[in-house]
Amino acid sequence: MKTILIISAVFPPEPVVSSQLSFDIATELSKDWKVVVLHPEATRPEGFDFRNVCELNNNFENITLPSYVCPQSTIIGRSRESYAFGVECRKYIKKKRTELACIYMNSWPLFSQLLIVKTAKKYAIPCFVHVQDIYPESFTNKLKRGALKHLLYKVLLPIDRYILSHATHVLAISANMKLYLAETRGIDADKIMTVENWQDERKFIAYRKAIGYRERAEDRLTFMYLGNNGPVAGVELLITCFAKAYLPNSRLVIAGNGSRKEICKELAQNYPEACIEFWDVPDGKVPEIQHQADVMLLPVKKGAAMSSIPSKLPAYMFSQKTIIGSLDLESDTAKAIIKANCGLVVEPENEQMLINAFQEVAGWNVQMLKQKGENGFEYAISRFSRKHNLSLITNLIRNYVSKNMSYKQE
Repeated sequence: MKTILIISAVFPPEPVVSSQLSFDIATELSKDWKVVVLHPEATRPEGFDFRNVCELNNNFENITLPSYVCPQSTIIGRSRESYAFGVECRKYIKKKRTELACIYMNSWPLFSQLLIVKTAKKYAIPCFVHVQDIYPESFTNKLKRGALKHLLYKVLLPIDRYILSHATHVLAISANMKLYLAETRGIDADKIMTVENWQDERKFIAYRKAIGYRERAEDRLTFMYLGNNGPVAGVELLITCFAKAYLPNSRLVIAGNGSRKEICKELAQNYPEACIEFWDVPDGKVPEIQHQADVMLLPVKKGAAMSSIPSKLPAYMFSQKTIIGSLDLESDTAKAIIKANCGLVVEPENEQMLINAFQEVAGWNVQMLKQKGENGFEYAISRFSRKHNLSLITNLIRNYVSKNMSYKQE
């Protein structure tokens, strides 16, 4: 039996949604195929304690490659990390090329992707590329200098065009992303499948059945952000706006780690009158942590949410919580919150609008909060469930590989 090779930039025990996606895909495909997973050493998010994590059972071969890793969010470090991982993957593909039925890749842009796709093309191995973020735009949009920004975009864009044009299939995580890739990369939209990132609804449902609905505490309302505290999230704005909203019977919980956690802690000290807490999130405990919230917060800096839906959105919805989003109004994420009728959406990086949102939601009664949470849950089940989206990917790979192997045997 030939092997399906899964290449993933992150993998359990890393508590990152992309790692769980790759694990789920490997687990499902290993039911009827031999599966091998390549990934680097676990390092994300920065500051996470990997010593006390749950062992995951699997029926596939799991290989940690000895490539350079850089948990810090630096341009040079992340570029070197991507290239080094690509080099190690290239070595493995070359060595095992006659055994591989196909490659599924959920890797770092752009250098590791380029090396993997070129190697797959060289040995005529089908390659499915899962796009989690759009590069070089995601990188160049962070730069302020116009000339440098334009130069890097001009140099790096052809790399991404090569990667996607030579992929067998491209998986996009939102409708906006699919449209954008088709228009800017010059590839046929039929080659791109929209598969939205999922959360495993089963663990949220099981926890909710065991615990029951959490009524709003009469003496305190809990607003919570749970996720990676990095530069794109804009958690600093949450802290500032919550403090300025002056909600003495409320608290703000920032749960999770990330490169800006210490900066946020220092910022919170400027507002001693506001109740702002920082929590760790133990491995596998997201449902339990989110259960303690009344309102979940989803801030994304301007422009960063246009082409993707943050994985925390379905997690928030499956926890049946009201959501306040501060992000691009034309993004798929904003449209989902509005369509689900599960909370409020305000413009990104608009301090006064976010303050007003805090104050408005703080005035909602228990029934309003409960109804908004239920609305989000029903919407998420129909769109963001593991069962639905996982089957889209695995059926695509299974059908293509089976058809391709039958064709070669004729």
